Amino acid sequence: MRDLQETMLADAETGVMRIRSFVRADTEAVVALWIEAGLVMPWNDPYRDIERKLEVQPELFLVAELDGALVGTAMVGYNGHRGWLNYLAVAEGHRGGGCGAKLMAEAERSLIERGCPRLNLQVRSTNSAVIEFYRRLGYQVDEVTSLGKRLIPDAPAADTAAEEPLATRTESLGSA
Repeated sequence: MRDLQETMLADAETGVMRIRSFVRADTEAVVALWIEAGLVMPWNDPYRDIERKLEVQPELFLVAELDGALVGTAMVGYNGHRGWLNYLAVAEGHRGGGCGAKLMAEAERSLIERGCPRLNLQVRSTNSAVIEFYRRLGYQVDEVTSLGKRLIPDAPAADTAAEEPLATRTESLGSA
């Protein structure tokens, strides 16, 4: 199995895009990107989501860099039955340029390498542009109902960067 250290993707127009695994120094840029992309919901603390991912298959938490700037993310996982993708995000100024497709290709490659037969993801039903993006990549809408249940609430943690309320932390990052 190829260990994801980094994947370099040359693009004549935009320079070199580098896809690599997340490192802790990426945290603030990642959270800011997720806020800009509209992925942060009141019931999900992005800092806790990052900490949780770092406990399970951290090598599958992908970031894309272009000329040293973080421009994309994908949080990938495999449970032995299905692969899942969360937090696919591309910076607004880089959308439509192939970054999302390159992140998806790396996510798929990493899952196939692990023997994963299928990748699932969820998109809000009202987000037609993103649904169309995935359709262009070969994904189909499954006729299923997604159910969820919060098992552990995301209350601010006393011992991590989550000491401040999320609203305060995200305001300091600036949202688009």
